[in-house]
Amino acid sequence: MSHAKRLTRRFFRRDPETLARALLGQVLVRRLPNGKLLSGRIVEVEAYLGIEDKAAHTYGGRRTERNASMWFDGGHAYIYFTYGMHYCMNVVSARAEVPTACLIRALEPLEGLDEMRRRRARTRLPARLKDSDLCSGPAKLTQALGIDRQLDGVDLVTSDELFLVRGRKVLGANLTVAPRVGISYAKEWAWKPLRFFLRGNPHVSR
Repeated sequence: MSHAKRLTRRFFRRDPETLARALLGQVLVRRLPNGKLLSGRIVEVEAYLGIEDKAAHTYGGRRTERNASMWFDGGHAYIYFTYGMHYCMNVVSARAEVPTACLIRALEPLEGLDEMRRRRARTRLPARLKDSDLCSGPAKLTQALGIDRQLDGVDLVTSDELFLVRGRKVLGANLTVAPRVGISYAKEWAWKPLRFFLRGNPHVSR
């Protein structure tokens, strides 16, 4: 998978809604410090539209140490810690100083599933975890792939630790659009159709 064609800067320099649709079917690859590769096909994404979007971390032009990576050029990783226990990974879209991004919500595991099971198991036996338990949510996939704040700001175009490669093209008939999850505080923005996922895929978050 590491030898597949990597996504270029041009791919990421799009508005977040367009990028979110384009990310479906692409493959996220994580190379661990020991050289082992973990990968998964993206099956669910949410778009965050930046300064105007009441659900975005950069709403109103907010710029902090936590969200600094969201202001980077398209193709960087924005990884944040939430609820005191989880990491979430975003792909920065558009260009530098346009603070928009796409949250990767779920992956279909492709490579390194035994390692993913070990990382996800915690108090359970790894063998009891189904494939669909590994990356079917934003916190699950970061745990399964060993993604945390140390990778915040990584350039997905040039990094050997975390990157994206070209996968399958998603046909419109297989795409479902819905409101984003868990953002009731965003008022009218909570209902905007900015969540995109593959219809019927068992790895989509529940």
